[in-house]
Amino acid sequence: MNIKELRQITGLTQQAFSDKYGIPKRTIEDWEAERRTPPTYVIELLKFRIEHE
Repeated sequence: MNIKELRQITGLTQQAFSDKYGIPKRTIEDWEAERRTPPTYVIELLKFRIEHE
């Protein structure tokens, strides 16, 4: 699973996802465009949090 898929599960825009999880919007944009790769632990932590909200 990648960041874009996780964000789409939440139904949030990039800005709303950024605001909710404290991740800079530019970082989310870079991750989704595959210009940068988030650490595996970030994906796992976000996945856990989204599943348990």
